[in-house]
Formats: sequence, C-alpha cells, structure tokens
Amino acid sequence: MEYLNAFLCGGILCAVGQILIDRTSLTPARILVCYVTAGVLLGGLGLYEPIFQWGGAGATVPLTGFGYNLAKGVRQAVDQDGWIGIFTGGFTAAAGGVSAAVVFGYLAAVLFRSRDKS
Repeated sequence: MEYLNAFLCGGILCAVGQILIDRTSLTPARILVCYVTAGVLLGGLGLYEPIFQWGGAGATVPLTGFGYNLAKGVRQAVDQDGWIGIFTGGFTAAAGGVSAAVVFGYLAAVLFRSRDKS
C-alpha cells in the first residue's frame, strides 16, 4: 500500500503540473517555482506533514517536497539556534540533496558528450 500511495501522490502532483502547462500561459520554470513555494508555505503552516505521511516518497521527491524540506529545516534551526536559524536552516536541511545534484551533474558532464539533436 505504501508504494501505491507514493505513486498516487507523485502522480497527482505531476498531473497538476501538466494541467498547468497545458491550460495556462505559465512557463514550466514558473510552475516549478510555484511548486517549491507551495511546499514551503504548506510546510511552514504544518499542512504538508499529513501529505508526507500519506504519500511518502511521492510527496518528498517532487519540488513540493524540496520546499517542505526547506521549511522543516528552518523551523528546526529556529528552535535550536533562535532567529539566526531563519537564515541557516534551509541551507543545512537541503545541503545533502543539492550537493548530490551538483556531484551527479558534474559526473554526467564528464562521462557523456553533449551534442545537438540534429
């Protein structure tokens, strides 16, 4: 059931994104920013936690999950370090994922040659 919930949650988030691409004049970049912002807002208000509990990886892997992770990191840092946590919490919470993206992106650039499709 855990896998089904993750599939459904991630699928719903992707379907909403596709509908926004098809039915609005929003660019994909703006939709991605909206997803991260929605994750931060829902995470900051405590509304993303039930989605995370139900959807598991389907809720944490998309960009809304990245926003939720940032909000959760800020909240924890503020509890531990006070107001300075507003500035440091997001960096420490997302450092592992961002570092992995940079390392894997670099490895892909080194191992594979990019070229035009034509």
